[in-house]
Amino acid sequence: MNTTIVFEHLYIVLLSVVFSVAIGLPLGVVAYLYRPARKPVLWISELLQTIPALALLGMVMLVVGAGKATVIIGLLLYSLLPIVHNTYLGLENVNPGIKRAARGMGMSRMDRLFSVELPLSFPMIFTGIRIATVTSVGVAVFATSVGGGGLGSVIYQGIRTQNMKLILSGTLTLMAMAVIFDSGMGLIEKRLNRRGNA
Repeated sequence: MNTTIVFEHLYIVLLSVVFSVAIGLPLGVVAYLYRPARKPVLWISELLQTIPALALLGMVMLVVGAGKATVIIGLLLYSLLPIVHNTYLGLENVNPGIKRAARGMGMSRMDRLFSVELPLSFPMIFTGIRIATVTSVGVAVFATSVGGGGLGSVIYQGIRTQNMKLILSGTLTLMAMAVIFDSGMGLIEKRLNRRGNA
């Protein structure tokens, strides 16, 4: 298999996850800090997750046009739920005693957020990033349907030509990529949890 296709798939996944974190983490913080924004932010992120991935990519394509930008935006939207929710839940579940102690020390709201609450909630946030990354590896297979390339092009070509070798090579590479991301990020997650519990 052409390694360019593998790197193309990785590029799509990693870039979409980076953008998802850049948007989803602040949205999770907003949901935590501002009660009026909580329901709308969480509801919209949940709604995006209920749309089938291929349909979401199709809707984005109607606005942006075919190509990698469509795939990256589609995956970004699809990955928001775990990042937004885990950011909100991580901040919400920080020990109330620690929050009170920080408040008692005279720390401002933003100081408490950046110096105390976000560092303590990072293991939970990282879990959301892990879920988003592994999900994106699989969903990115639909990229070829909107002109985005990636491993989906190998699998679809195998289906069209009834070539089992192509189907297997694309599928097994996809599975290996998902397992590597899941295992690697899982190890980091365990270390973060150990530090959080220390």
